[in-house]
Amino acid sequence: MPLDDNKVTQIANAAFDILARIGLSQAPETILALALPGGAQQRPDGRILFSRALVEDMIAKACKRVELPGFVRDRGIEIGGGRVHIGTGGAAVQVLDADGQTFRHSTLEDLYGLMRIVDACDSIHYSLRPLVARDMEDPLELDINTAFAAMKATSKPIGTSFFESANLSPVVAMFDEALGGAGAFRKQPFCFSSVCHVVPPLTLAEEACGVLFESVRLGMPLQLCSAAQAGATSPASLAGALAQGLAESLAGLVLVNMMQPGFPCILAFLPFISDLRTGAMTGGSGEAAIANAAAAQLLLKLGLPSTVSAGMPDAKTADAQSGYEKGYTIALAAQSGADMINLSVGMLGSIMAASKEALVIDNDMCRAILRSVRGVELFEGSIDLDTIERVVTGEKHFLGTPQTLELMTKEYVYPSLGDRQNIDDWLESGAQTLWDRAVARVAAIEAQPAPSHLATDSESALRARLPIKLPETRPKIRPETRKV
Repeated sequence: MPLDDNKVTQIANAAFDILARIGLSQAPETILALALPGGAQQRPDGRILFSRALVEDMIAKACKRVELPGFVRDRGIEIGGGRVHIGTGGAAVQVLDADGQTFRHSTLEDLYGLMRIVDACDSIHYSLRPLVARDMEDPLELDINTAFAAMKATSKPIGTSFFESANLSPVVAMFDEALGGAGAFRKQPFCFSSVCHVVPPLTLAEEACGVLFESVRLGMPLQLCSAAQAGATSPASLAGALAQGLAESLAGLVLVNMMQPGFPCILAFLPFISDLRTGAMTGGSGEAAIANAAAAQLLLKLGLPSTVSAGMPDAKTADAQSGYEKGYTIALAAQSGADMINLSVGMLGSIMAASKEALVIDNDMCRAILRSVRGVELFEGSIDLDTIERVVTGEKHFLGTPQTLELMTKEYVYPSLGDRQNIDDWLESGAQTLWDRAVARVAAIEAQPAPSHLATDSESALRARLPIKLPETRPKIRPETRKV
């Protein structure tokens, strides 16, 4: 945890001061009509201000535990209180093909394929749409097909974004039909709406505010995103960037709870980092690791459900750079108690590209990271002096003891792709690299029957009514590619 209690207090106080003194600009009329009667004030230059008392009142009213059920309800998760969950996210526009050497534009079938891999990964708990289907041009068709592909690919909780507020209603109607009838989605909201309600620094986004209103109206849980880039759209000092980002996040929370107190809302506080030599975003830096861990700390201290970002390597392939950048960024976010870690698996090239093979490699890594979050557990019999006595006066090793056999799968986790053979055995078994094993793992998942949680008759009805573009059978895609 990079912040001590004094730093947490100082940064949180600065965020409250930003909202009370500087506020947000470009509030649309719908927001003014909501915020001003609700206790906000407006400066002569139009910026809306939220007093500390108002913000603290809305924090008190806010939902502290958000249930995100799956399409199969039991695959859902509960967000809040520092329970760590790992998922996808982002808006990648390219895909790294399995040969590990070529990038191409991302498609709707790629989206389905990636999220189908998520469905089979034990250490990935949810899937926010990780890439943009660039073969879809119409915004409504893009939003409908993105939601459909995600729903069909996995029965875990999913998330998506919307280009226009008008696009939510047909998507929720689709979810209702898939679950069995009108109102079914409100009872089992397996999809959350990811909304960037602000354009940093401290500017409200009009279209996104419309999506905010519509998400609340339709009962779709929210993930409110503030993603300023330190040194560009937020201060270069990490403390200043954290204060501004927290203020932007809390502003969204205030608006949601003015709309409906206690509405399920998760704050996606994502402090991005600039490489100050070029101005480009760097997702794999040490600064990104500590900034997002600090963001999780701040929201945990306020008792609010949190999302941070990690696992966004600057590396372009799943190489050593990708491994170390993902390793320390995700580990720090997890250890800090982030409820959700977005963008954390399957991403490459500063979240501009995605990869199925990277996704299964990251799943292996996250299994170990989640084990580290559990820490050292003291349970009845964990320190067994009788067993120690028998071993030290007998065989001199613990390998065959009843305790060791019992704890093999309880206390320990094991890699499915990472190799632990000795060098000779590894050479004799083919000297496969991690990438080789990842390619084989993806092929094995894709050879299995596709997820079947979406009933065939429901899918047929949706295809008959909506402009669904995802083929019922998915041929191999061989579009134009570019060498790394």
